[in-house]
Amino acid sequence: MTAPLLYVCARPQRVAAVAEWASFRDGLGVRDDELVHHDLVREPLPADLDRFAAVVVGGSPFNVTDPDKTDVQRRLESDLERLAAAAIEGRTSALFTCFGIGVVTRFLGGEVTLGHPEGTGPADISLTDAGRADELFGILEPHFEALTAHKEGTASVPPGATLLAENAACPVQAYRAGRALWATQFHPEPTTEAFVERMVVYRDAGYFDADAFDEVSAHVRTASVEQPTRLLRSFAARAVAA
Repeated sequence: MTAPLLYVCARPQRVAAVAEWASFRDGLGVRDDELVHHDLVREPLPADLDRFAAVVVGGSPFNVTDPDKTDVQRRLESDLERLAAAAIEGRTSALFTCFGIGVVTRFLGGEVTLGHPEGTGPADISLTDAGRADELFGILEPHFEALTAHKEGTASVPPGATLLAENAACPVQAYRAGRALWATQFHPEPTTEAFVERMVVYRDAGYFDADAFDEVSAHVRTASVEQPTRLLRSFAARAVAA
């Protein structure tokens, strides 16, 4: 890889942030020096995006629908919108995940709502016809499992975007917007063990019943996450070929 990839972190919790970077590194199939870690919670978005082959955006305990936001959260969301604009215009390639899809949806004029939450654990995902034809998603099985844990979701595919994946609980699981932006509601990066370790950090954050940790983590470990990993490898391969 001639230029590194950029991981943009939106997690205030450093332990979870470092672990998520490692999950993306392993999922993308790159070396440590091929995935630069940028802490967007503490530092603004880099101005020199063109030195990176592509960008991946991790999840966050923040929500677009949060009624009271700190100055940090507002600045972070504004930076992610600038990144989305750059990807839509083809100035970079970006994969937004989890919290990131909400930021992009709002930026595109869509609705982010609390009406489509999903619990912590595996979810069944289905590709749309457009997803089967998409350059990234087209390598995946038409139906696959992925890990989810979110309190808000996209109500319907936003204006100008193409729906790529869906399920009954959350109608917008993934879409493409513009020339080089993809967004997923599900988490494509963690192994089941990495996801359980993340659950420890967010045990009391309201994603699941803290008293049911053992039961929920056992269910997480039943998931097959091979297909989401293939999505990340596809994204990395596209970045190398660009």
